[in-house]
Amino acid sequence: MSGNEIRFDRQVREPGPLVVIPRIDGVLLTELVDAYEIDADMQPAGDAYGGLIPQYFRFGPLDEHFLGRSADSVGPKTPVLGCACGEWGCWPLLARITVTDDLVQWDGFEQPHRATRDYTGFGPFQFDRRHYETALRDLKAEIGSADT
Repeated sequence: MSGNEIRFDRQVREPGPLVVIPRIDGVLLTELVDAYEIDADMQPAGDAYGGLIPQYFRFGPLDEHFLGRSADSVGPKTPVLGCACGEWGCWPLLARITVTDDLVQWDGFEQPHRATRDYTGFGPFQFDRRHYETALRDLKAEIGSADT
C-alpha cells in the first residue's frame, strides 16, 4: 500500500491566533473537502472550512487530538477542521481516526450539521504511523503542547 503523506500547517490569522490545518499529499484538507463537496453538488460548499484554533478550544495536546484522543472528540469521531469563522462547532469536519501499530487512518468523514451528506468517496487517508507521529512532533515543537 502506498500511503498518504501528512503535514500540519501552522498559519496565523491576521490579526489573531494560530490556526492548524492538515495538509494531505501537499494539499490543504480545506481545499480537498471543498473540491469534494463542490463536485458532489453539496450546498453550501466552498470556503466553509477553516483550521483548528488551539487557543480558542480545549482540545488538549494536539498530538493526542490528532490521534483521536481529544477531550473534544464527538463520539467516535474527531474534529479535523472547523468553520471558516474560527469556531469548530459551527461547521466542523469530523473523521474517525484509527491508529494501529503501523498506520493511522482517517475515514468516516461527516459534517454533523448536514447528516444527509455522503462522504463515502472522501478518503480514506492512510498514513505511515512513524511519519504521522513525526509530523505531530514537528507541530508540537513549533506551537508547544497546545493545552489551552
